[in-house]
Parts: sequence; structure tokens; C-alpha cells
Amino acid sequence: MVKCQVVMDALERIAPKRLAEDWDNPGLLVGALNQDIHKILVCLDVSDEVVEQAVASGADMIVAHHPLIFKGIRKVRTDLPLGRRLQQLLKHDIAVAAAHTNLDIAEGGVNDVLAQAIGLTKLSAFVIEHQEEDGSVVSMGRVGSLPAPMTVQDFAAQVRDALPTEHVRLVDAGQRPVRKVAICSGSGAEFIQRAAFVGADVYVTGDVKYHEAQQAVELGLHIIDAGHFGTEFPVVTALCERLTAELELAKGTVEVIADQSSRDFFQVV
Repeated sequence: MVKCQVVMDALERIAPKRLAEDWDNPGLLVGALNQDIHKILVCLDVSDEVVEQAVASGADMIVAHHPLIFKGIRKVRTDLPLGRRLQQLLKHDIAVAAAHTNLDIAEGGVNDVLAQAIGLTKLSAFVIEHQEEDGSVVSMGRVGSLPAPMTVQDFAAQVRDALPTEHVRLVDAGQRPVRKVAICSGSGAEFIQRAAFVGADVYVTGDVKYHEAQQAVELGLHIIDAGHFGTEFPVVTALCERLTAELELAKGTVEVIADQSSRDFFQVV
């Protein structure tokens, strides 16, 4: 057993809140810093299924990537999805914390896990957020290299096979081999022009719309849309392992488990 504050301190070391975007809502969203934590469930989304999994497994804390509460709420309606989840969490005394854009940006976070999964090396900053006091930069997304050039079709298949998705959407911009790769997990279509500017051959992200794909083709940039879920869910296991390692140094014992049941909402039929 450890206090919730100890878990939040560990999460701060992994993904400092100061890295988060101004519009974001990371941190402790449900519960109290002084409550006792015996078991933590790490997930991407705090869905009904995840709450049920937490209750069934005896978890008393959920650590998610996407914040359960994102904007201010003016009422808690237990006949609606969010209110129903909050009711169950409070009923079973389950704390909820989130590490969102701070985990996207942090070293070893969502984008580094994605880069490793799809075979990139020699990583560097992509969309620079700001410069640290030591002169280093923090970045949303990454730019990396493949060991050798390959066709975009072969790389798309490699990305599909490496991630928890049954398919990817390929925007083929022509006869351009792939070696330099830009990535931004989740929804990164706003950075298509930036990916082209840094000289990437292909941009891996999710949630790309039609006219954004059109823009990429006009810029001569391949796009691999591997989905919001596909590009982000791999961090769940990685965050579970890092939290376990951080909490091993704390006085007391706490079990950390990863959500294994969640699936992408999108299917190909």
C-alpha cells in the first residue's frame, strides 16, 4: 500500500505536468491525495469497461492517458455516461489520474514508444514546444530514421503489423522511397505542413481528414494514418512498466496492471 500522493509523485517524474498544453487537464481528477492505493490499472481511456475491470480486479486507482474530465462540468447526471462512470468510481473509492499531452511530449512517453514500435532510430524533435533550462527542447512528436529506405507500401505494412490495429490508411504521394519519418501520436494532422518542412518522406499519425490528405499529396508527403487508438495504446504497457519501476522505490507495495481488454472503436467491414 502507498498513498495516492506517492503515485502522483511517480507520475510527475515520468510525465511532468509542466509539459502539458495549456488547454489540457492532466493530474488527479477523482479521489484524494491521502487515500490508500493497493492496485493501479493503467489504460488509454476511462471507459465503462475499464471501470468495470477496475472494480472486478480490486484496483483502487486508474491511471489513464486521456482525461476522464476534460472540460468543466455543470451537472453530474448518473443516467448519462460520464455521470454514471463518476458514480461508480466514487462508490468504489477508485481514484483517477491522467497524463495526457505531458505524456505525449515526455521522454519515453507516447511518441517515443510509438517510434520504437515501428522501427525508428536516431530520434529528434519534431514540433518544438519550448526550451528547457538546460538548453534541451521538448517536442510534440518525433522525427526518426529507418535503417534502410523502403517503399511506402512496405512501411505501411510494417506499421500496421507493429501496432494494435487491423488496418492503416495510406496516402500515397508518389514514387518517393521512405527513410525519414515524422510521427505524432493521436491526432496530428495539423502538423502535416511541418512534417513536409522538416523533410520527412512519410508522416505517421491518426485521425486524418480528406482535405488534410489532399494537402499532404500536394506537398509530396506520404501519410500513414494508423488511427488514434493504434498510435497511442502501446504506451499503456510501457507506462505500466515505468510506474512499477518508480513505485518499487517507495515504502510499501502496490500492484500495477495494464488494461488488456480495450479495442479500437473502428473496424473494417
